[in-house]
Amino acid sequence: QVQLVESGGRLVQDGGSLRLSCVASERTGSISSSYVMGWFRQAPGKSREFVSAIKWSGEYTYYADSVKGRFNISRDNTQNLVYLQMTNLTPEDTAVYYCAAKNYYRGSPYVSLSYDNWGQGTQVTVAS
Repeated sequence: QVQLVESGGRLVQDGGSLRLSCVASERTGSISSSYVMGWFRQAPGKSREFVSAIKWSGEYTYYADSVKGRFNISRDNTQNLVYLQMTNLTPEDTAVYYCAAKNYYRGSPYVSLSYDNWGQGTQVTVAS
């Protein structure tokens, strides 16, 4: 079981940038390299959608088409942190952003049901 806590969400202007952070903690202290850490978002009245994911070993990264070229996911293994660097933000990026974790071998990284560990979410609001 992995505990996740997101931070970094705030109000930002159209075209602005923002970096979200997610700190992961696990009973043994270290996160297995077989984990995948994902970012999802949910806007009011919409279903939760995939944004990006990274294998904890750093081998693979995944992005939704809507954020390719604007968002970058990375991780710091030494501090158990996952980052989502977001640039060129638009009002359509407004949502609660969730960090999630799953075993690499369990389901698709693009599908929320594959993840069994979730953070509480952080609000990102992009003003036009």
